[in-house]
Amino acid sequence: MAPKKSKYQTIWLSDIHLGCKDCKAQYLLDLLNKVEAKTIYLVGDIIDIWALERRFNWPKLHNQVVDTLIDKAKQGTRVIYIPGNHDEKVRKYIGMTFADIEIHQDYIHTTLQDKKLLVIHGDVFDGKVCLGKWQSRLGDVLYDFLLFLNRVCYATRKRFGWGYWSLAGYIKSRVKGANEAIKRYQDAAIEYAKTRGTDGIVCGHIHQPDMIYRDDILYCNDGDWLENCTMLAENLDGSIELIYWTETVQSLTQFSDFAPVTPANQAA
Repeated sequence: MAPKKSKYQTIWLSDIHLGCKDCKAQYLLDLLNKVEAKTIYLVGDIIDIWALERRFNWPKLHNQVVDTLIDKAKQGTRVIYIPGNHDEKVRKYIGMTFADIEIHQDYIHTTLQDKKLLVIHGDVFDGKVCLGKWQSRLGDVLYDFLLFLNRVCYATRKRFGWGYWSLAGYIKSRVKGANEAIKRYQDAAIEYAKTRGTDGIVCGHIHQPDMIYRDDILYCNDGDWLENCTMLAENLDGSIELIYWTETVQSLTQFSDFAPVTPANQAA
């Protein structure tokens, strides 16, 4: 008998980077095979066209991820694709539908708790985060090096039968400049959500999963599938949860009615 699937109202996935050698497609495919959702948002950088243009890399697992998403769309799951900067060429098709997958510039999602969340990739905030072109280029080079270190760490841990752990995320969390850039990005996203009149914002782009409530806005970053392997989910009660998915599945943060869920909240 097939194992019972986890059911969600909505899930958000971004920064998958299919076509990039650092994509953790095996974990994402496991997730897609084990969950059901009424709506799936693909929040940008799903296919890494930049990486494919530099060097073509398309393993079987990457194809299986695409096929699984298309199958879900054809079977009735609403799949909404919001292109990012690495797949910006898809933006020319905004307003169209391909293989039952809708393509939008951004989208306002209404939760079961009647909260409005603006869904957007997030590269629109780059001008408020980056100090200049050369700093941005240096950041790209350093991030590529971090991913190289992460790849070596992953291969070593796999050889010893250990589970996945993000060395890149560990190093980033200890770099002051990276944390300052993340804070500027969060501030820009929160201010933008205010201008759109929503209760919160869901984005990706910076590969830093997080959920915070500030200035009456819920900021949600659903992370990525290069280093963090996280998704954002709306549960069947309307609560919003950030979930880590590799060999183990772990809830990182959960908000109900935009208040953090703690053991005390749950017991009340």
